[in-house]
Amino acid sequence: MTKRIFTKIVGTGSYIPTRTIGNDYFGDFTFFDPSTKKPFDKSNEEIIQKFKEITNISERRWISDELHNSDMASEAAKDALESSGINPESLDFIIVAHNFGDVDLVSTRVDILPSLSNRVKAKLGIKNPACFCHDVVSGCPGWTQGIITADAYIRSGMAQRGIVIGSDVLSRISDPHDRDSLIYADGAGATIVEAVESEEPVGILAHSSRSDSVHYWNLLTNGKSFNPEFVGNDQFIKMSGHKLYVYAISNVPGVVKESIDRAGLHLGDIKKVLIHQANEKMDEVILKNVFKLYNEKEIPAGIMPMSIEKLGNSSTATVPTLLDTILKGRMENQEIKEGDHIILASVGAGMNINSIVYKV
Repeated sequence: MTKRIFTKIVGTGSYIPTRTIGNDYFGDFTFFDPSTKKPFDKSNEEIIQKFKEITNISERRWISDELHNSDMASEAAKDALESSGINPESLDFIIVAHNFGDVDLVSTRVDILPSLSNRVKAKLGIKNPACFCHDVVSGCPGWTQGIITADAYIRSGMAQRGIVIGSDVLSRISDPHDRDSLIYADGAGATIVEAVESEEPVGILAHSSRSDSVHYWNLLTNGKSFNPEFVGNDQFIKMSGHKLYVYAISNVPGVVKESIDRAGLHLGDIKKVLIHQANEKMDEVILKNVFKLYNEKEIPAGIMPMSIEKLGNSSTATVPTLLDTILKGRMENQEIKEGDHIILASVGAGMNINSIVYKV
């Protein structure tokens, strides 16, 4: 058989912020109805209870005041490099997926110049000028988009080894008067990928992507606080939650199936589905709809590991931190074995969807 070049994951790392924010933290907040710009007539206890029922988020992690997004990204990269024993100077590229750069704590100003990838390279002390840097801004699917980009670099022969990081600080750009602010969290995950020559398919086998920008570009935007009297930041993240939910459950399953078909596999070959986590009920419906596309009713227990209950939605970081947690044996009753086929999938702003089929 002829040997081909594949992109293989050879190291993972993550940074989980030390501040744990439970749901009770929001007990004294004043949440405004986005349609009336007046406080809800429901109690915060009711709002938080309903939120927990829908998302299954009990707590989330927020970044410490003295840190920035590039600090988290750098720590995740260090973890991946140290745990894999890979020399940072051997990297051909650094890709950092994020959405708001280094958000300032006081002004909440978005800072993306210089790029986070260049900041990470500087913080890691990598002197090799041939190690090129660039950022990916693609909503929550930024890390999966970064992995797909890295795969293109490697398969084309342009690069041999690189690191893809997903890192976001959502706590500093969430409106304290928006009940959706309960969803948002911070974190960073890093993945080192490199070229391998193999007769048998290994690593990234296939991927599929979709962007529905004409009708759905504005489901996630930046905007002013729902409190009309709020003075200050006018760049809070705003989400059309129900519309996004309907879009995701309607379109993500087809993209996942397309990636599996492109890999020449069947649903039964997939051992784990690692999907972006913003809402547990939404992810459960997405998985159920994937199985419907194959006329399968029985969903294997544990096929979709969830970290959302304790970590919340950390955007670009959710999938790589989940992958790192499982590979390092830190998630109870979850493991990924050599030879397993897994799905890495995400959906978010744009609307963008990515699904990657990976053989361990």
